[in-house]
Amino acid sequence: MFPHVQNLQDFEEDKLSVLDVKAVDRAGAIYDVEMQLETLLGLVKRCVFYGCELYAGQLKAGQDYTALCPVYSIFLIHGVLWPDATRVHHAFRLTDEASGRVLQGTLELHTLELARYNLAREMDLAGADMLDRWLYWLLHAQDYEPAALLELFPEPAIRQATETLIRISQITEDKAMYDAREKLIRDRQWAFNAAKLEGEIEGEARGEAKGEIKGRMEGEIKLIRTLQGLLNLPVSAEQDLRGMTLEQLEALTSGLQERLRNRPSS
Repeated sequence: MFPHVQNLQDFEEDKLSVLDVKAVDRAGAIYDVEMQLETLLGLVKRCVFYGCELYAGQLKAGQDYTALCPVYSIFLIHGVLWPDATRVHHAFRLTDEASGRVLQGTLELHTLELARYNLAREMDLAGADMLDRWLYWLLHAQDYEPAALLELFPEPAIRQATETLIRISQITEDKAMYDAREKLIRDRQWAFNAAKLEGEIEGEARGEAKGEIKGRMEGEIKLIRTLQGLLNLPVSAEQDLRGMTLEQLEALTSGLQERLRNRPSS
């Protein structure tokens, strides 16, 4: 496997960090592993978009479709994507519903809802299966020094991943950092748009039942609290915000939106 890690260490003393990883195996198959911290509107479509972008982006000028290799997009989702589900892992493939025929060797999308993952203690690893061990490694590698991580996961595959992570954690590449920064900007705008849309939807629903002004205020309150979370600011209590006028809420929203737009991308 030849990995490309999107988030690199800013300083030599930083511990190891695992967020977004793209890798290609010896047969040419592409693996994209991403961590999603919030289940905002449009997340499923975003996952499909990035998988399709990777698949379609393989061909160079003059190549035909036989040069296309499989793409496996793996999304580790911090929350719950489907409330009615019970499984941690869902695997989506291009499948004919009537016959069950699968278009093998094309595009696969895997989601893992980490809120359903219950292995949180190191002592539970001994009896864990490989999926659980990989998930623990992906989630907690940054909490360990390299030597401790190698001792905790002696399996050849995970050991190789750990050794690779140790090597690439010491690399600073301008192109990789630029790509990561651009992706962060795009994701931040997506998060802002999703938060705004959620606020508008909730505001409209509440407006029909309780009056337009109250509905707009509720939408502003939700949007303010979401923006404060995105900016890593203390989240205001709903009771405190309900004591403000609509004009005050809108002014606060405008200020937070401006801070989000001007926030450094590094």
